[in-house]
Amino acid sequence: MRKITAGIGVLISSLVVGSGIYFDWFTLGDKKEPVTEVDTIDEAMTLIEEKSVYSTKKDVLVEGALRGMAEAIKDPYSTYYTKEEAEQHRQMLAEERVGIGIELTENKGKFIVVSPVRSSPAEKAGMRSLDEIVQVDGVRVDGKTMSELMHLIQGEKGTKVTIVVYRPSEDKHIKMTMERAAISNKTVSSEVVKIEDTAIGYVEISLFGEKTANEWVAETSKLLRKDVEGIVIDVRDNPGGYLHSVAALLSTVLENGKVFAYMQNAEGAMEPLKTQTKGFDEKYLETMNKIPIVVLQNQGSASASEVLSGALKGWGRASLVGVKSFGKGTVQESWSLTNGGELKLSTNKWLTPKREWIHGQGIEASLVIEQNELFAFQLHPLTGKFKVGDMSEEIAYSQNALQKLGYQIDRLDGYMDDTTAEAVNLYRKQKKLEQAEGEFYMDTTFFNSLNETLKNYKTDRQHDQQFQMATSFLLHTIEQ
Repeated sequence: MRKITAGIGVLISSLVVGSGIYFDWFTLGDKKEPVTEVDTIDEAMTLIEEKSVYSTKKDVLVEGALRGMAEAIKDPYSTYYTKEEAEQHRQMLAEERVGIGIELTENKGKFIVVSPVRSSPAEKAGMRSLDEIVQVDGVRVDGKTMSELMHLIQGEKGTKVTIVVYRPSEDKHIKMTMERAAISNKTVSSEVVKIEDTAIGYVEISLFGEKTANEWVAETSKLLRKDVEGIVIDVRDNPGGYLHSVAALLSTVLENGKVFAYMQNAEGAMEPLKTQTKGFDEKYLETMNKIPIVVLQNQGSASASEVLSGALKGWGRASLVGVKSFGKGTVQESWSLTNGGELKLSTNKWLTPKREWIHGQGIEASLVIEQNELFAFQLHPLTGKFKVGDMSEEIAYSQNALQKLGYQIDRLDGYMDDTTAEAVNLYRKQKKLEQAEGEFYMDTTFFNSLNETLKNYKTDRQHDQQFQMATSFLLHTIEQ
């Protein structure tokens, strides 16, 4: 590692205020070697090890220093990964990973299963959406970070893990044992959608991983064989990924040699990035270069997905439907460190074909369509019984959901008033639910039904206003 030295001025003495002790740090006439930043770090580490009443391992201190240096850059995309975190990050973008196959989210310290991957060990073991993970191999997960939880769950292929979940819909804890296996990290999926007897291809890209370009070619080739007349590319909530993957994808829909972005280093030198069609089937490219395209984006579309949108919009190759994208205009590189960790730094800016830097600005949609609020509603497991006069987060969640479903609700603060009680009674009547016991209005039966209603609503594309507008816009383009 390169040592950075700093010039030291003349420092004659220092008085430690309040101690009454006077230290001579330098004696006039003495010649001493300049103190380096690395020496200072070593000095601090020695003091902590020798004087602190809190026992801390040296490797933990080193990782703390590394993380602190990365944070001092004040760049959210420059970071230090521990060995475990680096492995998790690599697996997220790899073609496959070893695990049990679940998508997790954290809510107020609880780890909730968003969904198990189809045919994964977790699904086969019976894990469901909204299950709360409470224990892994006998270790309670209270107070753990997501990284720590993933470390507990992950392991070698063929080994077993036992997980205890709490299932709110049944109000019970369930223990399940499953064998870790290789899980395919498929990032591209497609289907044919019929709009007024016109076949349209819908392609969803969850992120740009190692094999995304190969998956893109396979899925679009399949769509072309079904005679689709246009393609909707959905990169909503796509956080980005590898630049080489989006470069290869763009090479299939733009002419050879087109500049799809510019890379600018710290010195300001600008390098054009161009499409390369070598290696692709000519007949496939001929069709893909002409087929109408609409891109679906939202505020969660970032980085590599913005390179895609920026290039297609810049060359007039596609229209963007949705809302402004996230606005991440930097590119990161990672270096392995001797302790097994990784240091990721922002080393370049990227600019659109029109040399626009979208960092912090995002890319504007050609056709701005806000999403249906309920379609984006995040499901949470709910338990308990509540009556008029009670106040809770469960009540607030239900009030927001019922209001978005069209029920008359006067307040959304979690206080159960008469209007909320009337709306709950009406919902129970319409869904043919038994009335709750005694003076209660909300109970497990109500919560289970409400979440099922929300889930069904979210999976019905008729409620996806952005998708509906994208397909209508594409149909109009095809007919012109």
